[in-house]
Amino acid sequence: QVQLVESGGGSVQAGGSLRLSCEASGFTSASYCMGWFRQAPGKEREGVGAIDNGRSPQYADSVKGRFIISRDSYNTAILQMSTLNSNDAAVYYCAAHRGWCGGTWYQRFEYPTWGQGTQVTVSS
Repeated sequence: QVQLVESGGGSVQAGGSLRLSCEASGFTSASYCMGWFRQAPGKEREGVGAIDNGRSPQYADSVKGRFIISRDSYNTAILQMSTLNSNDAAVYYCAAHRGWCGGTWYQRFEYPTWGQGTQVTVSS
């Protein structure tokens, strides 16, 4: 059974940076797509980006050039966020599914496993 635990959320001033981590347990192989999503109050949960093993990560247009996703190990994904603004404030979730990240990485239904979420607050 796959479980995901996010960490690293918190409060930051606009223009600042934060680093989120997602550690997975129960992976039965190295071939898992790990995605990052976020949900602001009153809004739909949206894809931020996703990464699998050995290939370039994919990003939402809204975070390209500011956020970087990497794999620290086969079961740990990192979301490095820079130049944060108020639109980035949300609960951030890590999600995972077996196999490679495809062109529909941003679709929530692709991911059967989710973390509990971590809050990111951006103050002006």
